[in-house]
Amino acid sequence: MTSTVPPARTDAVPAARTSARTSARTSASTPASTPAARTAAEPPARAFPPGFRWGAATAAYQIEGAAAEGGRTPSIWDTFSHTPGRTAGGQTGDVAVDHYHRFREDVRLMARLGLTSYRFSLSWPRIQPTGRGPALESGLDFYRALADELAEHGIRPVATLYHWDLPQHLEDAGGWPVRESAERFAEYAALAAQALGDRIDTWVTLNEPWCSAFLGYGSGVHAPGRTSPADALRAAHHLNLGHGLAVGALRAALPSTAEIAVSLNLHAVRPLTGHSDDLAAARRIDAVGNRIFTGPMFAGAYPDDLLADTTHLVDWADLVRDGDLAEISRPIDLLGLNYYTPTVVSAARDGEAATARHDGHGASPHSPWPGADDVTFHRAPGELTAMGWPIDPTGLTELLTALHREHGLPLLVTENGAAFEDVVGPDGSVDDPRRIAYIRAHLAAVHHALEAGADVRGYYLWSLLDNFEWAYGYAKRFGAVHVDYDTLARTPKASAHWYAEVIRRGGID
Repeated sequence: MTSTVPPARTDAVPAARTSARTSARTSASTPASTPAARTAAEPPARAFPPGFRWGAATAAYQIEGAAAEGGRTPSIWDTFSHTPGRTAGGQTGDVAVDHYHRFREDVRLMARLGLTSYRFSLSWPRIQPTGRGPALESGLDFYRALADELAEHGIRPVATLYHWDLPQHLEDAGGWPVRESAERFAEYAALAAQALGDRIDTWVTLNEPWCSAFLGYGSGVHAPGRTSPADALRAAHHLNLGHGLAVGALRAALPSTAEIAVSLNLHAVRPLTGHSDDLAAARRIDAVGNRIFTGPMFAGAYPDDLLADTTHLVDWADLVRDGDLAEISRPIDLLGLNYYTPTVVSAARDGEAATARHDGHGASPHSPWPGADDVTFHRAPGELTAMGWPIDPTGLTELLTALHREHGLPLLVTENGAAFEDVVGPDGSVDDPRRIAYIRAHLAAVHHALEAGADVRGYYLWSLLDNFEWAYGYAKRFGAVHVDYDTLARTPKASAHWYAEVIRRGGID
């Protein structure tokens, strides 16, 4: 079944599926009040700069649904989630939270919460179903309508070109380990920018290319589920190249005032001890977790130690062609950082198996850290989220200040948030004090970075809505807005109301 999205700037919503999951209306309310005498009269103790972007973020496959509508074809995540044993309970993003049909009410909800910006991703197979050829107007119309709805409510759109949904046609041709995927990505970037550049002025090329390369092609816990260390490294290079080629395509298609960024999930790597072996282990993880991207993107070269660590896996001289590094290092305007938890490592001790099974990226006998087979991961101290990730906001300050010092770019926190075991109360409300504490602590960490001189321009909470959490299916809830997966009704949690008050006041106490 296919349907087209109505033209932009209309009030009609695409026809919903005839199922119970698409019948409920939004139950969002206006933000809950707080002590008015205090908040109205007193400025926040930690005020953020004027114009700071207060946002939330989502990803297309996690929220849109409508997997076979409007001409969209399968992505690698459609294939992966429909493969038995790949996701919790065999759950898929076929319907997700049906944002495709409910985007107008979701934008109204954003407006009620006071968001000034919204970061979302474009579905590559919705715009260019096979990863080749002309764009599909029905796919572009959906994003035109979404951008127009955001503009009507004064919310600045930030579009991410790639959040892990490679068209299956391109994976069948070899996926990110082959060079053609980078070239196709640049063509897709040009199509999107030409169609949407009049509505969207901030563009992110890639979201977390480390996950795409090393969880998708190394450990296999993410789509497409392959387990080759060599292919993971090849994928990393071609993602870097795709980023650079896309920057060039975006520059050619967008107005000169447009901003171009990339979002990296850089690791706050910490050695377990000061022992030289542990310091060496941290260096290896920093190389394959961070500098494999920041090196070519910002210094125009892969680090020598990374090449030495992995030369037994790939022939870098053959992989990196003349001109590649110049393309990858094209200047960008903003650097996005996604942060959740620090990474603590050591060298494997005598009698201890060196393993990456406990690095927070899912259970797999295959490591997502090629060239670092002698590294053991340790759980950092502190309270845990529902994902089992330790809560330590100091890593966010650490990374922001280091990025400012090393690269000097304006920064965005493009993802930060936490999953907890949310409980719906008898009155339908969701009280989530642990999420409030998490967000408050991480906003304080951002403020510390600002005080240290880092040019941080915005914060995007992950996530706006509870949604399909990749291999975890619907078991983990990151949203500030609760979604009833049976009715798809939306209910802002206490954290959403709290965040709305932070935005209204422009800071935290």
